[in-house]
Amino acid sequence: MKNKKKLNPFLRIFVLVLALLFIAVVISVGMFYYIFGISEPEGLSLASWPDRFTDNFSIWMENDNGNIKIKEIGLKRLDEYGLWLQVIDETGQEVFCHNKPENYPISYSVSELISLRTSAYKQGNTIFVNSYESSTKTWSYLIGFPYAIGKHMIYYNGENVGRLSPMLRMGIFFLLCVIILFVICYGFWLTRHLGKITKGIEDISLRSYVSLPEKGIFSEIYHALNKMEKEVRHSDKVQQCTERVRKEWIANITHDLKTPLSPIKGYAELLTENPALDKETIQEYGGIILKNVNHTEKMMNDLKLTYQLDAGSVLYYPQPVRLVRFLKELVIDIINDPAFDDYNIEFKSNIQELDVYFDPDLFRRAVNNLIINALTHNPPKTEVTICIDVTTKKEVFICISDNGIGMSDEEQSELFHRYYRGTNTKDKPEGSGLGLAIAKQIITLHGGDITVKSKQGEGTQFTILLPLENR
Repeated sequence: MKNKKKLNPFLRIFVLVLALLFIAVVISVGMFYYIFGISEPEGLSLASWPDRFTDNFSIWMENDNGNIKIKEIGLKRLDEYGLWLQVIDETGQEVFCHNKPENYPISYSVSELISLRTSAYKQGNTIFVNSYESSTKTWSYLIGFPYAIGKHMIYYNGENVGRLSPMLRMGIFFLLCVIILFVICYGFWLTRHLGKITKGIEDISLRSYVSLPEKGIFSEIYHALNKMEKEVRHSDKVQQCTERVRKEWIANITHDLKTPLSPIKGYAELLTENPALDKETIQEYGGIILKNVNHTEKMMNDLKLTYQLDAGSVLYYPQPVRLVRFLKELVIDIINDPAFDDYNIEFKSNIQELDVYFDPDLFRRAVNNLIINALTHNPPKTEVTICIDVTTKKEVFICISDNGIGMSDEEQSELFHRYYRGTNTKDKPEGSGLGLAIAKQIITLHGGDITVKSKQGEGTQFTILLPLENR
């Protein structure tokens, strides 16, 4: 199994930079509002909001024949925000108040009003001061805000700051040059690596690829290219081997088809040229012709079935079948065949009976091919044993073993390939070379598995594992 997904190097860098930028922006915005923000009734606002509110409050004030008057909307805003108001005339005496706490005085000197402009948070309020001027009079007004707001003015050296301006412009220009230079260098570096990757892909297609060292940020891509090259070479090797075996198989099957066709043609000519043959001779010739026609038809059917199984177009009708009885009847049919009188066939079952879902016709074909293969490719007196059991994993275990001549490791590795014919088929040329390939395809179609274990001079064992719950 593969490990967790790995991002493309370019995407990984982009995501990393984007994530860092996002974190920096979030932290900056958070710190800004943490330092310069206050929570007022309508939401989060900057700490400069009380000063702006105080400046704008004068729009709700008016001169009523020499007396100050506060519009209703202004008083409503004070109540909504939980603020208080105190209006002072030119002599410093209070002329109007609204929601003012009792501990604040009713008169102020000029110096006290000036100090209130820079006063800090006291007694649960921060006071902001402004003035309202009409054509004839001027009033000062104080608004108390229940927020701890700092009032600080920054002083700086104007001459030095003026000198910093061109330096700042030069710094920005230098930074832009550095960024452009970095982008250019990074572009060349990236182009070089992309060129190596492009050439690697081209070399793989031309089969001239040389493995790249799996180092640096592109190590995963180089690893993928190296892996692809190995898989392509393996695929080429398999294809060459398959093509070679296919050609050999075509040559063999062509030869095998000629073998039954020759007696068919010969005996048909004898029947045609000698119409006066006796009935016994005609039946003998006809029997030989029929036998070879059946053999030819079997080879054609094998070829058709294997390609139908490969294409998934074969008719497949699984149903519950009593397995022990099914295999007993199959073995009995083979035992009754005179061609296998010289062989010992034994049937063993470690279970009484068991219902298994499979297609009876296809499964019979698979098991029959395995048993016939054990009989036809071994000398007389060979013992063939068919055994049934159930594994701890709830699988049906069917074993077909013999004590015959066995097979080499090379033969075992090629045994289930479609075009493979064993090395010991010269004395038994009747087969199509498809029997075991068909058996494996049928077992796989049923969701099962088939394996072979063999040793030269000691025999062969085929093992079928079939799921009990297959439907």
